[in-house]
Amino acid sequence: MAWFLYRLGRFAFRRRWLVLGLWLAVLAAALTGAATLSGPTSDGLRIPGTPSQQAIDLLQQRFPQASADGATARVVFAVTDGKLTDKATKAMVEDVVAQLQQAPGVTAVDDPYESRTVNETATVGFAQVSYEMSARDLTAEAKSALAGIVERAGTPGLSVEAGGDAMDGGSEPGFTEVIGVAVAAVVLFITFGSLVAAGLPLLTALLGIGVGVGTITAATGFIELSSTTTILALMLGLAVAIDYALFIVSRYRSELDNGYEPEDAAGRATGTAGSAVVFAGLTVIIALVALSVVGIPFLAQMGVGAAFTVAIAVVIALTLLPAVLGFAGRKVSGKPARRAAGNEAFGLRWARGVARRPVVALVAGVIGLGVVSLPTLDLQLGLPDDSTAAQDSSPRKAYDLISAGFGPGFNGPLTVVVDGAAGSVKAAAETTTDRIRQLDGVTTVTPAALNQAGDTAVLTVIPASGPSDTATQDLVHSIRQIDGTIPGARIGVTGQTAVNIDISQQLGNALVPYLMVVVGLAFLLLMLVFRSLLVPLKATLGFLLSIAATFGAVVAVFQWGWAADLLGVDQTGPIISFLPIILIGIVFGLAMDYQVFLVTRMREDYVHGTEARAAVVTGFGHGARVVTAAAIIMISVFAGFILAPDAIIKSIGFALASAVLFDAIVVRMTIVPAVMTLLGRAAWYLPGWLDRVLPDVDVEGEQLRHRLDAPVQQHLTGEHRDRLPV
Repeated sequence: MAWFLYRLGRFAFRRRWLVLGLWLAVLAAALTGAATLSGPTSDGLRIPGTPSQQAIDLLQQRFPQASADGATARVVFAVTDGKLTDKATKAMVEDVVAQLQQAPGVTAVDDPYESRTVNETATVGFAQVSYEMSARDLTAEAKSALAGIVERAGTPGLSVEAGGDAMDGGSEPGFTEVIGVAVAAVVLFITFGSLVAAGLPLLTALLGIGVGVGTITAATGFIELSSTTTILALMLGLAVAIDYALFIVSRYRSELDNGYEPEDAAGRATGTAGSAVVFAGLTVIIALVALSVVGIPFLAQMGVGAAFTVAIAVVIALTLLPAVLGFAGRKVSGKPARRAAGNEAFGLRWARGVARRPVVALVAGVIGLGVVSLPTLDLQLGLPDDSTAAQDSSPRKAYDLISAGFGPGFNGPLTVVVDGAAGSVKAAAETTTDRIRQLDGVTTVTPAALNQAGDTAVLTVIPASGPSDTATQDLVHSIRQIDGTIPGARIGVTGQTAVNIDISQQLGNALVPYLMVVVGLAFLLLMLVFRSLLVPLKATLGFLLSIAATFGAVVAVFQWGWAADLLGVDQTGPIISFLPIILIGIVFGLAMDYQVFLVTRMREDYVHGTEARAAVVTGFGHGARVVTAAAIIMISVFAGFILAPDAIIKSIGFALASAVLFDAIVVRMTIVPAVMTLLGRAAWYLPGWLDRVLPDVDVEGEQLRHRLDAPVQQHLTGEHRDRLPV
C-alpha cells in the first residue's frame, strides 16, 4: 500500500491542476445538490419492533385517526394577570384557534374551552393542533404559518408559545465550529511556524467538509435523516480532516529537511504518513459503519453519514493535499523554534520524566481516570424532548408553562391500546382503566374511545411525573405488566414518551455488545500493525479507560449539573441515549490514531537497534509535538460545539472534547510510555506461529523507505536488516 500511495502522491503533485479541478468540480456538484435537492431533517426517532412501535402499527391499521402519525403542535396560552376565561382574553384565544384551523395542512384543532384543557385557576390552557402529514413531510409554509400565528398572538397580558414535532426545525449547523477552526489555525501556525503550512490543512479540511456535508444535505431530499446526522458529520469530519492533513504536511516538511526534492518529498509523505492516515481513517469508518449492525435505523444513518465525511477526509488527504503541496513547494518550510544549547524538546523531556518513574505515572494516570469515571455508575439514558430545548425557545417555554399549569405529566401523555374481539373490548378497556388508576404515579385516565369495528380501544394516561423521569418509565412498565392478565385482550402502551423509553432501553441493551465488537476489532487491528500481543492489550485497556472517564464527565455535567452554568447547560437529566454508543465508535477510531502515530515510531527505533526502553523515549520524542497539536485541534473543534444552543449538539461536543483530552493527553502520552517502559522487550513479543499467520501490514511505510533508499540499507548489519518490520 505504501508504494501505491507514494506513486499517488507524486502523481497528484505533478498533475496538481487536474486534481484541484476535479475536486472543485466535486465540491460544486455537492453544494449545488445541497441547495436544490435537500429536504427537511427530522428529530423523530423510531426503532421497528419495539412494543411502542408495534402499538403504533396496530393503531394505523385499526384506528388511523388515533395513530398520531401526523405532526402535532401544542399551542399554550398563559396569563399573568386575570384569567383565560375573561371575555376579552377568551376572544383573543378563540381568534388564535380560528387562525390555526385555517392554517396550511391542519386537520383539527382542539379548542381549549371545549376540550377542557384549561387548568383549574384558568391561568394556563392549550390547544392541540393536528396535521395531515408527518413532521418530516410538513412543508416550510405550514411551519412558517404556525410560527407566525404564535408570534403575532402574544400580547402584554397573554403569552402564546408552541411546542411539539410540528415546531421542529431540525438542528442546523451554526457558527460554533468557527471557534474550533480559529484555534486550529493558531495551533497549526505555532506548530509549523509558517502561514502557508498552517493554511493547507485548513483549506483541504474545509473543502472536504463542503463535499461531505453537501452530499449528506442533498441526500435528505431522498431519504429521511436525523438532523443530528449532519452535525455529527460536520463535527467529526472537520476534526479528522485537519488532523490527517497535519500529519502528512509535517512528514512532508521533514522529508524536505532531509534533502529530498518537493515532488519526492510529497510522495514519501503520502506513502509513509499517508499509510497511517489510511489505517486511522479505516478504524474510524469501520467503527461508525458497524453501528448499522445494531439494528437501529437512525443510529445507522448517523454512523454512515459521519463515516462518509471521514472517508472524504482520507481521500482528500491522499490526493488533494499532495496537489496543493505542489503549488506551495518549499514555502511550507517555516522557521523552526530555536532552543538554547543543551535544551531538549518538551516531548523528549516528558518521555524521560515518565521513563524515570513509570510506576508513579501509571498509577497516577489510572487513578485519575478512575476517579473521573465514578459518575458512570449512575448513568441514565433518555431521549430529548421540549424540556431539553434552548431556554429561550418557544417549545421550551410551552413545556414549562404546561408543567407549571397542569403538572409535568401533561407534557408526556401515554396512549394505551386495548386490542381484542369485537364486543368484548369495551369491558376490557373499562377493566384496564380501573387497573391503571390504581397504579402509583397516575394523575388522570381518560375514558376509552372505540374504533368503528369495536375491536380496538384507546385511552390516555397522564403521569404525575415528566416524560424523562424514572417514575414515568416505571409507570410504562407497570402498565405493560397488565397485559396478559385481562382475558381476551392485549394491552399496549405507546405515545412519544413510551417510544423514547423503548428506544433508550434498546440503545442501552446494544451498548455492551457493540463495545465488545469494537474492543475485539481494536485488538486485532493493533496486533496486525505492531505484531505484538501486549501492545494491543495495553491500547485496548487504555481505550476503555478513556471511554469510562468520558462517560463519567458527561454524567457529572449533564446529569448531575456540575459546572452546568459554566457550560451553558440549562436543563439536567438523563444522557441522550444514543450518545454512549456513538461515542464508543468515534473514540475508538481517534484513540487508534494517536496509538499508531506514537507507538509506530517507538517500534521503528527498536527494530533499528535501539534498546527497548530507550526506544520509548526517542520514539515518543519524534511524534509528541505533532500528536499534541492534533489533540489540541480536535479538542478545540469539538469544544466549539459546546456553545451550540441545542442540548444534543452541546453534549456530543463536550463528550468528544473530553474523550480526546483523556485519551490523547492522559492515556497515550502518559500511561502508554509508562507501560511500554515497564514492559521493555516483552512489549514486542509475538509467538512465532502467529507471526507467520498474520498478514504483513506496513502502516508507517517502512518497506517503502527500504525500497527507495536501498543504498542506505547496505550500511545496516545483517542482524538489523532481519529485524526490520514487515
